[in-house]
Amino acid sequence: MLVILASIFIILLVLGMPIAFTMGIACLGTVVYSQMPLNMLITRMFSATDSFSLMAVPFFILAGELMNEADLTDRILNLARALVGFLRGGLAIVNILASVLFAGLSGSATADTAALGSLEIPMMVKDGYSKEFSVAVTVASSTIGPIIPPSVMLVMYAVIASVNITKILIAGIVPGILMALAMSVAVYFISLKRGYGTAGTFSLKNIGKAAKQAVIPMLMPIIIMGGILSGIFTATEAGVVAVVYAFIIGIFVYKTIKLKDIPRILVKGAATTAVSLFIIAMASIFSWFLAWESFPETVVNVMQALTSNGTVALCMVILFLFVLGLFVEGIPVLIVFAPILVPAMEAYGIDTLYFGIVLVLTVLVGSITPPVGSLLYLGSSIAKTTVSKAGKEVWIFVAMIMSVIGLLVIFPQIVLFLPDLLYN
Repeated sequence: MLVILASIFIILLVLGMPIAFTMGIACLGTVVYSQMPLNMLITRMFSATDSFSLMAVPFFILAGELMNEADLTDRILNLARALVGFLRGGLAIVNILASVLFAGLSGSATADTAALGSLEIPMMVKDGYSKEFSVAVTVASSTIGPIIPPSVMLVMYAVIASVNITKILIAGIVPGILMALAMSVAVYFISLKRGYGTAGTFSLKNIGKAAKQAVIPMLMPIIIMGGILSGIFTATEAGVVAVVYAFIIGIFVYKTIKLKDIPRILVKGAATTAVSLFIIAMASIFSWFLAWESFPETVVNVMQALTSNGTVALCMVILFLFVLGLFVEGIPVLIVFAPILVPAMEAYGIDTLYFGIVLVLTVLVGSITPPVGSLLYLGSSIAKTTVSKAGKEVWIFVAMIMSVIGLLVIFPQIVLFLPDLLYN
């Protein structure tokens, strides 16, 4: 049965079929071949998405859509420019810092690239940066979105691996900041070498003015995390609070959203949610078949036969996920392989929460690398340049992200100390 499943999956993947349909058709073919009841597929699809914790996903997605429609990008960019715009390569570093700030509002890499990229890329090109470098900085910094809370991908992992959602959201804060610092260092030295960006002046007055304009939207992540940590509401309920807050900001505070816009925003959010949940449903069936054939146990046995060292095993998994991410999108990789790899890592005594951060970080790299990187395609289309040209510039940022992952492998407490501190 496993041979049939893998054969259909690989053939359809090579033919270029979308990953969700590839997994679904592979499972359907396996069911027909094995003469199992077809209603089993429907049952598994619904049970995969029948989770109270997963309700956080549509709410966070809708909150992100509302914040985007509220047109807050200018305020975020102005704050980032006031804070770091005076540095060499300032606009590129502004791009990175804006992604950090925007991550607390949307939690989505795609939303980051689309919303901020449409403003940042033309701005950087006008200031003398190449189109390709501008795209590379934008898409690379967008990967910070799913690491700093709220994060849809981390919520998905928490549900799959039965990890405390609040803890894993907190655990993503420090790695997200490290990613931003690593990218900023790369940008600074590249800008020195190429003469990008002129050093400006630091002004507390400008920072104060920009902070005053951005304070209302930036309160959203504070309210979300503050409420979760204080026990006022759960992570799922935090999604509802985020939607209400974004609605109030857009309708009553900034008045950039009209009541007639609400149906369109709801439809857009529902469409994005449907895609995510459809992928979850298909990947869950695929993972169930793998578990039925005892594939996770086989993986554990093979890895333990190769090495008894947990760090070496983790490095092997990271390399595997990196290569896989070059050809398959991040969310399907997360959903299919998390149930397989989590038991393997537990067998080596590796903390499940810690592994979740490493896993999500690694699969995110695939979203910016050719040939399949969706963010790279989106950024290139905004800049009206080719993926092949932009792809050459992105590798330095891939190296920076991988260096952060390497740091997490060497020092796991970078991930664990904050949730341990807050909960113990």
